[in-house]
Amino acid sequence: MVASSRGALALAICSLFPFYHPDSRAAEDPVAPDQGVVPVALPPTVVTAKRLEQSRTKLDPDIGSSTYQFTSEDLKNLPLGIDTPLNQVILQAPGVVQDSFGQLHVRGDHANVQYQIDGVVVPEPITGFGQGLDVRFAQSVELLTGALPAQYGYRTAGVIAILSKGAAIDDGGSVSFLGGSFGLAQTGIEAFGTSGEWSAFIDSSYMRSNIGIENPTSSRNPLHDSTEQTKTFADIGRTLDSSSRITLLVGTSLGHFEIPDTPNQPALFSLAGAPTLASSTLNARQDEANDFQILTYQNSPNDELDMQFSVFHRTTSVHYMPDPIGDLEYLGVAATIGRELESSGLQGDASYQINDSHTVRAGYFLEHERFFSSNDSQVFPADATGAQTSDVPISISDDARLNGYTGGVYLQDEWKLAQNLTVNYGVRYDDTTTVTDEQQWSPRLGLVWAATATTQVHLGYARYFTPPPTETIGTTDIERFVGTTNQLPGNSDTSVKAERSNYFDAGVLEQLTPAWSIDFDSYYRRVNNLQDEGQFGNALIYSAFNYKEGEIGGVEFGTTYRQGAWTGYANVALSRAMGKDIITGQYNFSASELAYISNNWVHLDHDQTVTASAGLSYRVGNTTWSSDLLFGSGLRRGFANTEHEPAYTQVNLAAVENLKLESIGRIDLRVSVINLFDTVYELRDGSGIGVGAPQYGPRRGIDVGVTKYF
Repeated sequence: MVASSRGALALAICSLFPFYHPDSRAAEDPVAPDQGVVPVALPPTVVTAKRLEQSRTKLDPDIGSSTYQFTSEDLKNLPLGIDTPLNQVILQAPGVVQDSFGQLHVRGDHANVQYQIDGVVVPEPITGFGQGLDVRFAQSVELLTGALPAQYGYRTAGVIAILSKGAAIDDGGSVSFLGGSFGLAQTGIEAFGTSGEWSAFIDSSYMRSNIGIENPTSSRNPLHDSTEQTKTFADIGRTLDSSSRITLLVGTSLGHFEIPDTPNQPALFSLAGAPTLASSTLNARQDEANDFQILTYQNSPNDELDMQFSVFHRTTSVHYMPDPIGDLEYLGVAATIGRELESSGLQGDASYQINDSHTVRAGYFLEHERFFSSNDSQVFPADATGAQTSDVPISISDDARLNGYTGGVYLQDEWKLAQNLTVNYGVRYDDTTTVTDEQQWSPRLGLVWAATATTQVHLGYARYFTPPPTETIGTTDIERFVGTTNQLPGNSDTSVKAERSNYFDAGVLEQLTPAWSIDFDSYYRRVNNLQDEGQFGNALIYSAFNYKEGEIGGVEFGTTYRQGAWTGYANVALSRAMGKDIITGQYNFSASELAYISNNWVHLDHDQTVTASAGLSYRVGNTTWSSDLLFGSGLRRGFANTEHEPAYTQVNLAAVENLKLESIGRIDLRVSVINLFDTVYELRDGSGIGVGAPQYGPRRGIDVGVTKYF
């Protein structure tokens, strides 16, 4: 794995990096990474598209942060190819920790990840089980982390930047099918088209499987865990003239999930007039829906000035439907819960090269959010100890609405002090209003030094401001459930706050030989009002809370190699994430837990000391063999996260045959083995701060796929 500040050696590393590498848009000059794509002789509309794509890269300063890139070929070479879920792609980057429900933790943070498509922020969805964005429409995927420049705000643990396949050069497309173990059946179709000044790319997929959520038991086949998911993405663009273009991005995703059952559990409550259901026969479900629209105007009137302006809209919802009898008998509450978030706003970015030494960048972000929460619960009356006092349930409704506003502006300068030394300095101002009304000025500083022809050093500092995600703000009226079997552990309720932190990052990238590179990166973050999230109810929906203070730090080591038909990478990350004194959302915690955490530093539930990933591929003739590996030393568990899960290793294997037949045309055949050694490992055991249920990693599965190009 290569970490870089996108400066010196970027082109060399790009040519050597097999699965992800520094931004391939970087230029040969080690401290001028924004020179972009060399013009080539292409039809007029393509030349314009290339120029505008180049101008979009100039909006990124590419200084002081670490970048890990997955190119189109890298994505195809993954065990499941472009059908790989997005979170599984990002897990191949260093410092990214795997969690249940498809969650990712980058450098010790809980969530706090921003998604962008073609440089535009995609408003965040409500956390659920499904991946709202698909790898299928990506030309490339990047993970940016570290001390980010001033243009990046709000969700800053990692920025997942997706470049769409939209600007197609040739008409065509593909159809694909992937099927195999656990009832997996996935179909997809993508199509490219151009007509005059218009271009279009459309991708659609459907997937069903008998494993939608992690199995709560170690058995091979989970009970009641099927899922159906559909996703559609469209990128439609029109070139207005030689310097401007307008693009419409549209995406939708729908997911239906069964909540898996755990057999042989004791019923804790009795329901009048109803038999006791077996815990293996319950029928709770959850539906998720997301859609977004982004309209972008891009203009590059000359070589010095580049601009991009966007208007965006997104709706996202989660709907939990209980087993009306079983949830009452086993949980003491059967709650139909809905959350819906509508987001709309504006984003603008501009870059102006004053001279050879200075490039100034500025921009703004404005967003309005409307959040709706509904909770229709059936509960039993209970005494002060929580014991059921009647077997006749009562109904309680708990609905809420929130309106939120977030706005920010930034200004930064990329200053080339010398041929081998570049500094990017800037500041941003952010303001957020939801249940909290807070603001902050945030200075940023990044430095890249090409120490030698083969050595690059980067240093960075960032002041971060992280508003609470509107969709995770707790809206429960705790008084409504007092004296019932759904009474919360505490009665103290302080509204969640924005997180504020100081982030320091330093790294070295060394090109040992033309085929071999190594890198080292370190980071430290001191935090006030550290945000975290937990699952505190029967619905698998997360709610945010704050620690008064936090400390997060770690180191990352990586290496990549490419020689002839062989490519490989490996990386190891060490991390420590601690928090102290829970100051918001206290009603979700017991008195003993709150007392302990108020006086002791505790590990965050997603803290994992050692994380590693590796991959190796070999191409012989038309066949590519590839494998990858994930290792984790275990997430936290137990009272106040004082223990951790056992370590695990998962190995995946794949073979892809590329054929070109006269009668059929171009076709790819794929065989993949997930969890080759059928390792049984537990991600969660149901204990720990904000952890609701056990989850196990996948068992061995064999999948076969075919893709036909046209």
